[in-house]
Amino acid sequence: MNKTDLINGMAENAGITKASAKKALDSMLIDIEGALQKGNRVSLVGFGSWSVSRRAARDGRNPQTGKTIKIKAKNVVKFKAGSDLSNAVN
Repeated sequence: MNKTDLINGMAENAGITKASAKKALDSMLIDIEGALQKGNRVSLVGFGSWSVSRRAARDGRNPQTGKTIKIKAKNVVKFKAGSDLSNAVN
């Protein structure tokens, strides 16, 4: 499923136009992104939660040359599925 499929499904399930569904989805994604940028956790009970964690700098290896390289530290987004979502797919 891609973004267009999701918008179409939202429009059909909610009985709204595709344009309204697109606005709603875009708004939700902007709000989630903004919260994560501030370091906050986003939780949708039963569905799952997103959080940001810090990945430390480390040494890696270039697979083509075998040479050791430095990999910079960075923030990564993590998603943990909620119980309802986990149960739905199992």
